[in-house]
Amino acid sequence: MSEFFVGIVPPEPYLKQVVSFQQRWSSNRLPDMVEPHITVKAQGGLTWDMGWLGRCKEVCQAISPFELAITAPLSFGDEVVFLGVHSSRILELHRQLVHAVSPSKEQLEQYFELDRYVPHMTLGQTHWGMTQSELAAMKSEAGKALSPYPAFTVTNLRVYQLEANYRYVPFEDILLKENGMNRNSK
Repeated sequence: MSEFFVGIVPPEPYLKQVVSFQQRWSSNRLPDMVEPHITVKAQGGLTWDMGWLGRCKEVCQAISPFELAITAPLSFGDEVVFLGVHSSRILELHRQLVHAVSPSKEQLEQYFELDRYVPHMTLGQTHWGMTQSELAAMKSEAGKALSPYPAFTVTNLRVYQLEANYRYVPFEDILLKENGMNRNSK
């Protein structure tokens, strides 16, 4: 199991709003596992040797901050409810990070990367304790509870690390091009 992934965190007020919404369902263990985020590079290839981290920083140094908008709730079948993401630049950033890390073909498939990548912010899923009927209710209520959906400028990516208690916690923030680099390590 890989111990890291890379994501984008929404602005703090919206992050808190999403967590509060997620916690309406006591069966939803996702808020106990990780803060709301948009995965940009999944776990595949992000190993303890940490060689990938320098390559990810190089990619970020070549990418200027960009605009991203959260959009209406959607689902992957009846097992995952999420907020959509619109950005003209996130797909290219994802591709560059994947190519910099070079995960195996199996990892690309396992983590839905490259052509299978769909940027999104997960609200709840059956894997983290929710029933399909709870997810249907969540999707229905998300439109009212989480709108208006924010648009914001992405200025950094956050690397998450898996702790022994199976919770992903912030490990390091990597600022994009115009901001230099920030080494806020855990």
